[in-house]
Parts: sequence; C-alpha cells; structure tokens
Amino acid sequence: MLTDSPAFSGFAVSDVETARRFYTDVLGLRVEQNTEMGGLLTLHLGGDTNVLVYPRPNHEPASYTVLNFPVADVGAAVRELTGRGVRFERYPGMPQDEDGVMRGNGPDIAWFTDPAGNIFSVIARD
Repeated sequence: MLTDSPAFSGFAVSDVETARRFYTDVLGLRVEQNTEMGGLLTLHLGGDTNVLVYPRPNHEPASYTVLNFPVADVGAAVRELTGRGVRFERYPGMPQDEDGVMRGNGPDIAWFTDPAGNIFSVIARD
C-alpha cells in the first residue's frame, strides 16, 4: 500500500515569512508558498524531493538534525554559506575544525540552524 507512495517529510517553524526569506535568500532554495493553506511552504530540493514547512505558534525545535544537504565539498559549502551569513554550530565533545566541520568521524559534516532553531547540515555526498 505505501510502497510506491511519494512520501515527504515536514517540520515546523515559528514564523513562516522569516523562514521563507532565509530558505530563499540565504540558502538559495526553491520555495513555494501556499497562501490558501495558511502559508505552508514547500521546499523543492534536488532529486525531486519536497519538504513541507508549516507554522506552529509554540514551535520548539528538535534537538536533532531535521534536514541534511549532501554536498561534494563540505568545507566549500561551509565557506559559501558563512559568506551568506550562516553561523555554524559547535558541539562540545565533537571533533570539529575551525570552520565547524567534523572530519574523520564518519562523513564530513557541519551543522547550522534556520531562524526557528531547526538543525540542518551539510554532509559529504557519497
């Protein structure tokens, strides 16, 4: 029954308009806003992947990564996003370099948050 369903993921934000501006202006994503459905956002990602972003007034961000962006070069992605104003997270006990990239402990990865505090990553593509 669900085997061929075009499933998609979603997460909440506290302010849809702030999130939309961040996703489009800073991250450069293709974003569609459905005003007829309360301003829901659809992030159109590579590989024909869509992610639903919905408003939640009492939003509390998850303590885990909600969206991963596989990239060819994590360091280059970090430098580009830092230049656009993105601040990368640093976690105690994680072997991260000066740019916030964790290397040599699985795939290279660096984490950042959206304006609602949701955790995203850029992660080395296989």
